[in-house]
Amino acid sequence: MAARNKARKRAFQILFEADQRGADVQSVLADWMRHARTDPRQPPVNEYTLQLVEGYAEHVERIDELLGTYSVGWTLDRMPTVDRNVLRLGAYELIWVDETPDAVAIDEAVQLAKEFSTDESPAFVNGLLARLKELKPSLRREAR
Repeated sequence: MAARNKARKRAFQILFEADQRGADVQSVLADWMRHARTDPRQPPVNEYTLQLVEGYAEHVERIDELLGTYSVGWTLDRMPTVDRNVLRLGAYELIWVDETPDAVAIDEAVQLAKEFSTDESPAFVNGLLARLKELKPSLRREAR
């Protein structure tokens, strides 16, 4: 498994855990980093995982606003937790990580949905992120 693929999976797991616990994503990240230093069985949090989680945390309100606005028929609260967090990570990478090609950001999110969610989830994730890709030039602005 490629290093960035592993980093995305770990970032997704951190976002998912924070969502499930109702905790701040940065405190869950700190927990993961502390456990990685003290428990040899715990995989390390690499630089790209750190970049993804911290970047998401910086733009969380805007990302949730975009997902809520452009997901047809689904509110964030109604989405399965896995899908919501795959989409959060994918939207961050798609919109704010310029070195990741758009197609890669979308495909990686779809792969996470295939691995961790329902049979319908990959199509939902693909469709919503593709819509955000179309609108990408105007999406970076912060909500007013």
